This record gives sequence, structure tokens and C-alpha cells, in this order.
Amino acid sequence: MRVSVIVPTYNRAKYIGRTIRSLLAQAWAKENYEIVVINDGSTDQTPTVLDVFSDSIKIIHLPSNMGLPYAANTGIKQARGEFVIRVDDDDYLHEDFLKTLCNFLDMNKDFDAVSCDYLVVDERGEVTERKNSEKDPIDCGIMFRKDQLIDIGLYNESPFDKKFLYRADEDLRKRFLQKYTIQRIALPLYRYMMHSGNMTKNKEEPKEN
Repeated sequence: MRVSVIVPTYNRAKYIGRTIRSLLAQAWAKENYEIVVINDGSTDQTPTVLDVFSDSIKIIHLPSNMGLPYAANTGIKQARGEFVIRVDDDDYLHEDFLKTLCNFLDMNKDFDAVSCDYLVVDERGEVTERKNSEKDPIDCGIMFRKDQLIDIGLYNESPFDKKFLYRADEDLRKRFLQKYTIQRIALPLYRYMMHSGNMTKNKEEPKEN
């Protein structure tokens, strides 16, 4: 198993199906990657949507909403891949996304992690911006070597404070960069969706899982 895709999700019944379909549609042999979705105590129809894909993905159901750090760590700890990448539950991907990032790390053994550029899209799927992932980093879509994530201690799960949870990805990135590096591929292979239900429009509070 080369890559484990970690998708924590909470009350995203409207969007999670598209995210999963874009992962299943990758132009890469299915034996190369697994999709691990952590249902973080959703109270909407998210579990029903996930059941539709139960033959193709691994689903972990948490009994209550524990927050992104706990949910992501739960998925990473059960991941079988050499590489790990987190995808937001309302984003979607170009078909060459996983293959391209994995090949990059395979061909550059001395590089630690890699991200790619991304397109900002609206709810209709229309592109509003192209972003440089180095100048405007986002917290998802970074392919890590699993052993290095474990080395830095994964996501910080405590304290269970809402403001801290919003910064969990930022905290992980900062700790990772203290010891390792993140390279950039100048290809817009990630689709980062902005909509009324996410938190990224408020710079003080990045969107939750």
C-alpha cells in the first residue's frame, strides 16, 4: 500500500460524496491507495452517504464529535500506506493528484513532504482563483511520509478547545517544518471549495473537518 488518504468528516452529507468520488476516480491502480473516512459523530445524513461507498472505502465511525485532531489521528494510526495525505470533506481532486504527489516523493528520497497548487472553487464548481501552495498554504492536500508524522507526534489533540481545534493543522505544519521540509509542485491538482458552510473566509478560524 503506497498512500493512505485520510478524510475526517462531520455533517458534510452535501459534499462528502463528491470528495469520495474524486478519490475513487484517480487515474491510478486501486491497490496503490486506500481511502480512510472518519465519521466524527455526524448528526446529519453523512453516515448514509458513506454507506453507499462502503465496498470501496474504509469507514471509521466515532460515537461522538471529537474534533479534527482526534479524528485525523484515528485515521492515521490505522493507515497502511507509506505516505499519508489528508483531504477535506468538501474538497475534490484532479484525477492525477495522488499519482503525481506519490511519484514525486518516490523520485526524491531526500524530500520529506509535498503539496501542489490548488484551484479555489465555489459551490457550482466554478474556479474563482488559482493559488500557489507555498505562498498561500492550506492545511490539507499535503502528502507526508507516515513515519515522519509519527515522529513529530501527529496532531495535538489537547486541550479540547475550539480555538485550538481551528489551529490544529497550522500547529502540525509548524511542528513538521521545525524538523522537515514541504516541497511544492506547480500543478493545480487540488480543488479547494469555498462555500457558506466553511470557516476559511474568516482568517481567525480556518474551516473545521
